[in-house]
Amino acid sequence: MDLTPLTVQFELQLLLRICLSLLTGGLVGYEREQADKPAGVRTHGILSLGAALFTIVSLYGFGSTSDSARVAAQIVSGVGFLGAGVILHRRGSVRGLTSAAGLWVTAAIGMAVGAGMFLTAIVSALLVFFFLRFGPHTRRPGSEYEEE
Repeated sequence: MDLTPLTVQFELQLLLRICLSLLTGGLVGYEREQADKPAGVRTHGILSLGAALFTIVSLYGFGSTSDSARVAAQIVSGVGFLGAGVILHRRGSVRGLTSAAGLWVTAAIGMAVGAGMFLTAIVSALLVFFFLRFGPHTRRPGSEYEEE
């Protein structure tokens, strides 16, 4: 296993990635919190940070013998598990799908930051924020599926 030590300057760059992932995830969480949803700033921020950290570790922590795609796939699986926890099915209605989708995309944003795709992550976070805030609410009255 080829593990070359990381320079302090490179580790500081990685820490900036962690901070950016917290901010971008927190932006999505802020919108959810303002909409009075249970998964807010802290949940989305920590989820994004965790996804970024897992991505960074998979890219730089195991040397050239690692398969970072495996870690990425496990992030998606783990977030799916968390998302399932916020979806509620009650008496013919489903609630929490948008919150689950918000968690899912927040993990992707964190992974993008961890991989160094800063502009992609920032624009994605802004798009999600504005779509959640100002996008259409297509729930029909009396529908068995409720957006939130």
